[in-house]
Amino acid sequence: MTMRTIVPAEGAILERILETTYPSRHDGLSRHAFASCDTALRRTPWALHHEQRFALVEGTNVLASAQRQDLTATLDGRDVRVCGISRVFVEPARDGARHEEELVERLLDDARADYEIALFWTPAHHRCRAPKGFEPIPTEDVELRVAESPRHGAPMTLVRGGEDRDLPAIVAMGHVRASQFRFHLNRDVDLVKYAITKKRLLAGLGTPGVRQLQFVIAEEGITAAAYVVISIAGAIWTIEECGDRDPSAARVGAILQALSAREPAELRPVIRGWLPPGLVPPQSTILSAQPSGEVVMMKVLSATIEQPRLSAADVLYWRSDIF
Repeated sequence: MTMRTIVPAEGAILERILETTYPSRHDGLSRHAFASCDTALRRTPWALHHEQRFALVEGTNVLASAQRQDLTATLDGRDVRVCGISRVFVEPARDGARHEEELVERLLDDARADYEIALFWTPAHHRCRAPKGFEPIPTEDVELRVAESPRHGAPMTLVRGGEDRDLPAIVAMGHVRASQFRFHLNRDVDLVKYAITKKRLLAGLGTPGVRQLQFVIAEEGITAAAYVVISIAGAIWTIEECGDRDPSAARVGAILQALSAREPAELRPVIRGWLPPGLVPPQSTILSAQPSGEVVMMKVLSATIEQPRLSAADVLYWRSDIF
């Protein structure tokens, strides 16, 4: 009987995985663009050191695949190493649930010596059974209404496109806000750049005009004081992440007003996103909130940590950090 083993997904195995995952995971990209996006992401500085794809194989047959991330987070004031597992996929015509479970469990067994908790992501368009022992982290989709000036013009806020030189300031303002929460990822410059690059690739490699990405800065002097990353698909704007040195997030609200005012003749967009408690710009109102379709789950791997009971108020997590 041929033994099932876990191997790095490289060469012909990687090509097989891309071929079979494309029909259900293409994110609106062509087959060529799907492969180009995957290659570009794997070459980013963060992915080169923190992300790897694995496959469960039996002889020459690929049974399942997944990506594993090396992350750090803060949980109740303590820095912890995090093993992330994402994009789990079972090859067509295979024993899906069994192979998926085996792959995840074996990746976790291998991680227990080095990691204290594990995270698992389930995108809205791909429902899979929660792995054993994982508990959902509460996340909410909110819809915002942004107040408009009676003159239908932009506020007196200087905004510009974000650049790599803004990333240290973005990381710094993120650290300040994140310190208020029981759980959050520890995001450095490379991780923030990876998250924005991923959204840029999806917009840039897709069908022209279907998707856009706005990475916009409000600055003081020459330093970023607030920012917003928004994915745009038609009239739907999705806030991927944002930040503001002002605790009230007034500059974030001004950025949203400025972006909305660029096309005054158009219908106002529907603005959605995950916003942590306390980050609701004074220029905006929450119209609705509901549990998110994308699910983030946690499992404790270390005997020195108890499985935390987290509420939505305990967690800062951005949509751009869904792996």
